[in-house]
Amino acid sequence: MTSSRRHVLKSLILTIAARWLDEEKAADIAAKEAYMAEHCIKPSMSGDQATLMETCKKLHALLDKLDEERYDLASKVGKADKEIEDLNIKVVDLRGVKKPALRKVRMSADAMLKALLGSKHSVNMDLRANLKQVKKEVKEEPQEAAGDWRKNVEDKADRKKMFEAT
Repeated sequence: MTSSRRHVLKSLILTIAARWLDEEKAADIAAKEAYMAEHCIKPSMSGDQATLMETCKKLHALLDKLDEERYDLASKVGKADKEIEDLNIKVVDLRGVKKPALRKVRMSADAMLKALLGSKHSVNMDLRANLKQVKKEVKEEPQEAAGDWRKNVEDKADRKKMFEAT
């Protein structure tokens, strides 16, 4: 479909939609006028004061009745809205809250303690300073007798042969 054809079709659709909207507005106005003609009686201004007072009392009674109906409908709507809100909350509770994926944060032990305890506490996590100093004791092995050196040489030669064989 070419762009000009698409443009023509779009403009036709828009004009038809505009005409439908105008028709709906006219129908709404006609419906309002019909309702008002049916439910609102045109007062007759002819007559004496007693008939006018009677007409006013009828209109006041009608207004009171309409106000009661409006109040009742407003309270029903309010209750329905509250119930819908409660049901929406229950639906969210049943679904559960999705926990976001945790990110790996590189933080030193000092920074972590400072974040947990606040800036008031200055904690130093130099763990090496808290370690005890241990002196290494050098154990001296008793020296073997002078005749044993031949034995050691023979053991080393046997080990060397074992590695060469593999």
